Amino acid sequence: MSIHIEEVRSQFPILDQEINGKPLVYLDNGASSQKPSRVIESLKHYYENDHANVHRGVHTLSQRATDAFEAVRKQVQQLINAQHEHEIIYTRGTTEAINLVASSFGKVFIEEGYEVLISTMEHHSNIVPWQMMCEEWGAKLKVIPINERGEIIMDEFDLLLSGKTAMVAVNHVSNALGSINPVHEIISKAHKVGAAVLIDGAQSVPHMKVDVQDLDADFYCFSAHKMYGPTGIGILYGKEQWLNDMPPYHGGGEMIDKVTFEETTYNSLPFKFEAGTPNIADTIALGEAINFMNEVGIENIGNWEKALVDYATEELLKIDGLRIIGAAEKKASVISFLVGDIHPFDMGTILDQLGIAVRTGHHCTMPLMNWYGIPGTVRASFAVYNTKEEVDVLVEGVKRAAKMLG
Repeated sequence: MSIHIEEVRSQFPILDQEINGKPLVYLDNGASSQKPSRVIESLKHYYENDHANVHRGVHTLSQRATDAFEAVRKQVQQLINAQHEHEIIYTRGTTEAINLVASSFGKVFIEEGYEVLISTMEHHSNIVPWQMMCEEWGAKLKVIPINERGEIIMDEFDLLLSGKTAMVAVNHVSNALGSINPVHEIISKAHKVGAAVLIDGAQSVPHMKVDVQDLDADFYCFSAHKMYGPTGIGILYGKEQWLNDMPPYHGGGEMIDKVTFEETTYNSLPFKFEAGTPNIADTIALGEAINFMNEVGIENIGNWEKALVDYATEELLKIDGLRIIGAAEKKASVISFLVGDIHPFDMGTILDQLGIAVRTGHHCTMPLMNWYGIPGTVRASFAVYNTKEEVDVLVEGVKRAAKMLG
C-alpha cells in the first residue's frame, strides 16, 4: 500500500486521546469521518483573516472570501469530473441535495401516474423526499428488491422499469451494508426508458474515484463531513440541462437576477439554487479535505480500506455466533454484524467502555432492517486512518462484550 499510516494518523488530532481510559478506536466513519488539522486550520484562518460575505462586496475581504469559496467549486468539478463548473451546487448536505431535486424536479417532470424507483437498501434521506414528492403529484413509489447478500436484484429492476418511470434514485454504496451497487448499469437501463437517475453518493465519494460523466448520472449527491471535511456543506451535481429546466428550490438573495413587486427573474447556474448567505467557511474547508484526499490518493484510500474490511471480516467471523449482515460480492468500508441474540445497543455500549466507537441501530434504514427481520446492527465503518491493530482491538472487544452479555 502506498500509505504511510502513522503520517496519515498524525494529521488527525482527535485520534490522540483516550475514551474511558482506553485509546480511542474510531470506527464510526460511515456516520462522519474525523478532520485533518489542515481542515480545522482552514476554518480558523478564514474567520481570523478573510471573513466577509461573498459575491456582494467590492472590498478586499469580500473578494478574498469569494475567490476561496468559488475555487472549491472548481475542485469539486475536478474531483468528480463534471463537465461544467456551474453544474456543482452547494447544499447543506446529501439530504438537502436529494430534497432539492425531489422538490424542483417534481414540479416540472412528475405527473399523476408516473413512477419513481428506489431500492430496498436506501437511507431514509433517499426514501422520504420521494414519498413526499409522489404524494404531492400523484406518482407511485416502487421498491427494487434485494437478495439476502444485500445486492440489488437486477432482473427485478428490469421488470419494474417502464415508460412510466420518471426517476430512479439509488445509493452508490449502502451505508448500512457496504454494498457497492451497479450504478453504471442502472443508469444505462433507466435512460433507455427515458428516466432520470439520482445517485446518493454519500458513502462512495469518500472511498472511491467517482466520474459522473462516465457514469452518465443525471444527479449525484454527497456530503463533506463523510470525506474528512466539515459538517453543514454538501454537493449536488446535476446535468446542466436538468438544472436549467428545474425551478429554484429556495427564494431570496443570490438566486435572483431582477426583483420587482410584479415578478422576479432568476440568476444563472449555479446561483439559481443557492439562495441566501452560504456556508462560506465550511465550503472553503471542504477544499482542504479534497486536497488531503488527493495527496493521499483516492485509489490508495480505497485499497487500504478494502484491506481493513477484508481483514476485519475474516477475524470477526471467527467469533462464535457472529453473523455479518450484508455480504455483497462488491463492498466498501462497512461491516454490519450481530452476535447471537445480543441487542446491538448493548454491544455498542460495552464497546464504548473499551474506547471503541461504532454505530448501533437501524442506521436510518428502517425498511432494510425490517426486511432482514432484525432490530438493527452493530456497524464498524473504516477510514484511511484506521489500522489493522484497531481491528484487533475491535475483535477482542466484541469477544469480551459477547462473553459479558451472552
